[in-house]
Amino acid sequence: MRRLTFAQVCARRLARQGLAGPLPGAAPADVAARLGGVHAQVLSAAELAVGLRLDGATRVDVRKALWTERSLVKTRGPRFTVHLLATADLPIWTGALSALPVRPLELLTEEQAEQVIAAIADALRDAELTTDELTEAVVARTGPWAGEPAMAAFQGWWPRWVEAMSLATRRGALCFGPNRGRLVTYTSPARWLPGFRPADGRTAAAEVLRRYLYAYGPATPGQVAQWLAAPKRWTTELFDSLADELEQVDVAGSPAWVLAGDTDAPDDPPRGVRLLPYFDAYPVNCFPRADVFPGRAAIRALAGGQAGNYPVLLVDGVVAGVWHQRRSGRRIDVTVESLAELTGPRLRELDEQVQRIGEVLEGTPRLTLGEVTVGPHA
Repeated sequence: MRRLTFAQVCARRLARQGLAGPLPGAAPADVAARLGGVHAQVLSAAELAVGLRLDGATRVDVRKALWTERSLVKTRGPRFTVHLLATADLPIWTGALSALPVRPLELLTEEQAEQVIAAIADALRDAELTTDELTEAVVARTGPWAGEPAMAAFQGWWPRWVEAMSLATRRGALCFGPNRGRLVTYTSPARWLPGFRPADGRTAAAEVLRRYLYAYGPATPGQVAQWLAAPKRWTTELFDSLADELEQVDVAGSPAWVLAGDTDAPDDPPRGVRLLPYFDAYPVNCFPRADVFPGRAAIRALAGGQAGNYPVLLVDGVVAGVWHQRRSGRRIDVTVESLAELTGPRLRELDEQVQRIGEVLEGTPRLTLGEVTVGPHA
């Protein structure tokens, strides 16, 4: 059995995720495909996560790929959270998400849910609609029952049809369109990928696992379950179905799996200082959590055990602090709170990272070393 140290695993992950150096010849969609999606709850953070992994890219390149070239699409991905996905991967992701076990609907019958999904697909075929506009369109195509206030919301009630929105997204009936001012819009993924259809569920889930193991492995079924927000039993069965394609390795004394034959890891230890934005794929999707967030980092950079709620300082492949940016016009004030003393060479690397952030976000950055007083993102 191949034995790997955790340092070797970090070096392997950094290289494959474009953090040891920019991914050669890659475009924004290539980054999203390699990472299994880029978390986009905070879209500016997604722009930074992509830009940092490319040579010379800025947020304009990411926006162009999303809204003009449409090689990226904003929709639901792992954990059913908002992600930028490679448009070409839409069949795989919708197929895989559709294969995940889901809770039965409480407010809609199966027949009503199917009517809502069909109405959404029809309404968004050639349109970009806000939630209120989509509500009107769904009610017009189904009946008043779809618009009844039935789901508890932050300051009131959502209409009944909204319960089927998750299922509609999994089926590929809707994705996000460009914001209209401060209003979110929805549209059809087929406008990004003509003729689009979800792939077969099991086939798609297997491909998602293969890609995860390439970028984030070695990993266990439990870790993949946490990444996908899927039942561990389901991911264990998925691993078992691909047993002939997987190989067990030893990572610092614990068993984990990679794709068969893919056991290589760099001989040199992981090196480098990186500043990663909110919900970056590396700290969120890499395990074991205790090794990625060692010692005090688990207290300072995790929010109730949840990764991603703080932008993190990464040193040699592990979390070593947090950081925050505040923008005013073109000026970007970057405050970095390191949990360990940074030597001269590390400080120079940190300054290079800050300058690169300024390039990606098209601003003039200024670095301050000190305590980050901003709390975690919700």
